[in-house]
Amino acid sequence: MHLWSAAVKEPIAWFLNFLYVNLQTMPLAETIGAYGVAIIILTIIIRALLSPLTYFQLTTQRKTMAEQRKLAPQVADLRKKFKKEPQKLNTEMMKLYKEHGVNPLGGLVGCAPLVVQIPILTALYYVFQGFAKSAHSAAPFLFVPNLNDSAAQHAIFVMHLVGFTLPVPIFGYAIFPLLAAITTFIQSKMLQQPPPPNPTEQELQTQSMQRTMVWLSPVMIGLFALQVPAGLGLYWFVGNVVSIILQYFVVGWGSLLPRRDGGGPVLAVAPKGGGGPKNGSKPGLKPSPQPGAGSRRRRK
Repeated sequence: MHLWSAAVKEPIAWFLNFLYVNLQTMPLAETIGAYGVAIIILTIIIRALLSPLTYFQLTTQRKTMAEQRKLAPQVADLRKKFKKEPQKLNTEMMKLYKEHGVNPLGGLVGCAPLVVQIPILTALYYVFQGFAKSAHSAAPFLFVPNLNDSAAQHAIFVMHLVGFTLPVPIFGYAIFPLLAAITTFIQSKMLQQPPPPNPTEQELQTQSMQRTMVWLSPVMIGLFALQVPAGLGLYWFVGNVVSIILQYFVVGWGSLLPRRDGGGPVLAVAPKGGGGPKNGSKPGLKPSPQPGAGSRRRRK
């Protein structure tokens, strides 16, 4: 295990055990499932501590993508003009970004919080695996008989697909992998950028990659959750719900919900309640008609 993950693992394991032991003394928590309640509390605390990093990541990436989209036509022209001169192309693109105050590495800066979270996610994986191996009794939670067991251990049958096997478990062990996959899809769809009016070739490629990842990520998470202790699936599901709530206040529903006027997905680039005048007319979504356009139509 990575050194950072090992350093994070012990405090997380101690705190999870502390919550579990104390929640067992509470009748309501014990009825629901003390271990599951402990996982939910731990998840909310971790996500709350990471929320400033997540907020920074969302706002930075969103801002960078919006700025680069504005310059996309000019970048496309430069690519055509200096197609056979890569060094000259890089120089002109950097010059263009500098003139408009755009940081071309802004997207990478926005990914920095993800690097910080990797040791925590790795440590959590080993924490839940350790609890599952050292458990002396089952840890039921709601409809799940034992959070220490994986769905693969309770498979009704196994489907052999191309390149991997898919265990089909009983309902109790299938629900958290399914919820983890669904919330991952919602989270990815909210972050997906709507297509621009006149996309360049590069933007079309980016959109195609985004659409693929929107569907591929939930499948990967669902398959992963089937192979690990159910407690980790619960953690992933609750963590996704917390992230979705935070994303809503930063980017809105994104590409998840269409606009009521049928004009495409809702797109928000600023936190709710901030920015923009409160009074006065709002700019329309449709372009205003050109003078004389109506009269020309009537003559026809």
